[in-house]
Amino acid sequence: MTGIGASHTKRLRVMLLGATGTIGRATARALHDDGHDVVCVVRPGAPALPDGVVARVGQVTDQNSLRQDGFRGEAFDVLVSCLASRSGAPKDAWAIDHDAHVSALAEARRAGVGHVVLLSAICVQKPKLAFQHAKLAFEKVLLESGLACSIVRPTAYFKSLSGQISRVRKGKSFLLFGDGRLTATKPISDGDLGRYLALCLRDPSLRGILPIGGPGPAFTPREQGDWLFAMLGQTPRFRAVPVALLDSIISGLTVLGALSPRLKAKAELARIGRYYATESMLVWDEASGRYLADATPSFGTETLREHYAQIIAGAPEQDLGAHRVF
Repeated sequence: MTGIGASHTKRLRVMLLGATGTIGRATARALHDDGHDVVCVVRPGAPALPDGVVARVGQVTDQNSLRQDGFRGEAFDVLVSCLASRSGAPKDAWAIDHDAHVSALAEARRAGVGHVVLLSAICVQKPKLAFQHAKLAFEKVLLESGLACSIVRPTAYFKSLSGQISRVRKGKSFLLFGDGRLTATKPISDGDLGRYLALCLRDPSLRGILPIGGPGPAFTPREQGDWLFAMLGQTPRFRAVPVALLDSIISGLTVLGALSPRLKAKAELARIGRYYATESMLVWDEASGRYLADATPSFGTETLREHYAQIIAGAPEQDLGAHRVF
C-alpha cells in the first residue's frame, strides 16, 4: 500500500451512516475489528449488521430523526459516512449526497465529533453529472467546516466491473465501448476499501482529499474481458458498442424527458453510463489533461481477477440495480 504514514490505536466512538450497503458493511466490520464502538443509523427492516455493531432505526434524510433516533444526545468522536444516492438521478443525488450529509454534519457537531470520514468518488474530479456536483458541494461544506476530515475518493468497485460474467457464461459476447481501451482503472474491493476507511481514524496522515485504488497496475475493459474468457476456458468474443449510439440515446431521452419525468430520469442514467464508458477512474492531472495511473495510490491485497475467480467458483454476484451499464 502507498501513501500511508505512522498510525496509532485508540478506542473511538463512531457514528456510521450507510452501513447496510456492501461497502458500509465492510467498513462496519473493519471499524469493529479495530476496536471502535460503532453505532449505525439504519432504515426500518434493514438487514442485520456484523456482530458487535449497534444498529439504531432512523431516517438519514430527516435531521430530527438523526438527532433523536441516531445520536440520541450522546457523545461521538468520529462520523463515518458510506451513504450515497442509489440512482444518481438529480433529486436523489441532492437529497442524499448533499442534503442528508449537511444534516448529519450538523448533528455530528452537536455530538462533539472532531473528525469526519466521507466516502466520495474519484469521478468528481471531472464533474458532469448531478450526483458529482452534489458530492462536490458537500465536500466543500465539509472542508470549510473546521473539522478534521478524510474525503476518500475510490477509483471503482469490483461489483461495477462484474456485470458481464453471467452473459459470458451463457456464451454471449463481452460488450465493449469503442475498442475497449478508451478507459482504464485500478479498482478496490469492498473489504480493502472498508479497511482503508477505518485506517483513516488512526493514521493522522490520511486527511484532506484521498484518491485510492486497489493493488496492481491499471487495466482496460478489453483486458478484463480477456481474463474472463481465459478463466471460463472460452474463445474470446467481443462486441463493440459505438459511443455515438449512447449519444443518440441520450439525445432522444433528453427531448422526451421534457414531457416525462420517468424518461428524464432515464436520460440522466444514460449520461451516467456514457461517463463511465469514456472516462478512466484514475487520478486526473489537469495540467497535462490526462489520467495518470502511476499517480493513483494503491491499497490492499484483493484483486479483480481473484473476485472473478470467486464468482466463477460459485460466489454470488451482487445486484447493481440502477448502476448496471450492460
